[in-house]
Amino acid sequence: MPEPERSLLDLTVRELLDSVAARTPAPGGGGVAALVTAMAAGLTAMAARFGDGAVAARADELRATAAPLADQDAAAYGGFLEATRRPRDDPDRADAVARARQDTIAVPVVIADVAGEVAGLAADLVLNGNPNLRSDAAAAVHLAAGAAATAAELLAANVKGEQGVAERDRAREIAAAARVLTEQVDRE
Repeated sequence: MPEPERSLLDLTVRELLDSVAARTPAPGGGGVAALVTAMAAGLTAMAARFGDGAVAARADELRATAAPLADQDAAAYGGFLEATRRPRDDPDRADAVARARQDTIAVPVVIADVAGEVAGLAADLVLNGNPNLRSDAAAAVHLAAGAAATAAELLAANVKGEQGVAERDRAREIAAAARVLTEQVDRE
């Protein structure tokens, strides 16, 4: 997979927003979902620091996992585009496309996994954490659930034939569970 010239994590917020809006294939939904997951984990960690240090530490770990997935997603999609641009008569094209497609499936599934866990941690903070930070924890639930749903949608778009079906179904289950958490938080 080709690596981006500059990590999305090294951009200013303005540069990141411009990069997302640019007429380029990446960063796209996957990179944004990864960054939103990292932001939701950051909110979760902040809310947890006012009560539960173990949850804060886990949220920090999840943030550290989610953030680089933005670059990995862009690289996976770039690798896929590169593979599909091979000449149709290239005998290695089909294998290259299949390998590259697997990368476009693997990254969103991790984003969904991390986002689902962040949503769960944040939902617990809404119910049991510091009441003064309930709205921050609730925001984290909503952001993480949206990121999980986005990752599931992108993953589904990359599935072809049997390749990636299990991952697609897993991401959809995670997104559905996160959606339930948003409904629970909204009732509080």
